[in-house]
Amino acid sequence: MEIYIVRHGETVWNAKKLLQGSTDIELNEKGRELAGLTGQNLETVHFDVIYSSPLIRAYETACLIRGHRNIPIIRDERLRELCFGINEGKNFSKLLEDESDPFHYFFKRPDLYQAPEKGETLEHICERAADFLSEVVEPQKQDLERIMIVAHGAMNKALMCHIKHHGIDQYWSGGLQTNCNVIIVSLDDNGYQVIDETRIFYE
Repeated sequence: MEIYIVRHGETVWNAKKLLQGSTDIELNEKGRELAGLTGQNLETVHFDVIYSSPLIRAYETACLIRGHRNIPIIRDERLRELCFGINEGKNFSKLLEDESDPFHYFFKRPDLYQAPEKGETLEHICERAADFLSEVVEPQKQDLERIMIVAHGAMNKALMCHIKHHGIDQYWSGGLQTNCNVIIVSLDDNGYQVIDETRIFYE
């Protein structure tokens, strides 16, 4: 089985560098364009099923990539983005500069990151990601040729923690995906193999 792991297209909040998390922000026109181009360039690639985060920016990206093809899209709550609690809607560049805020460590020392009030830990999102892969994807590895997962920046790295068997300290291994960037992974009886972490289909 091949697995294409896609980050959603750009949103208004992405463009403004605002932290989205569980806030349900839709794509902007650039985001829709990139998702549509990605879909056009993947038109001849067969997918058995697309799994999507329930948040509109991911689901709309999944729909635009699918286009007119008859591919089922299944939304799964476990693929939601990390919840940033009271930090959602704040400028993440300013949060990163503030050494008194736990978000300061989010990218450079994820093992030191602490969830803000009403937020979610990286350990918890990794549990959600592992549950999804072990309960939904892995049992189908012999039955399906290729699937797509459309989700979010932090969620997709949580999926990669399970795929690469590494801890929170290496959470951002391979770097943050850009919008509509695709990670390609294979899965067989020998486990996962990362094929490409930086594939782009909209240029």
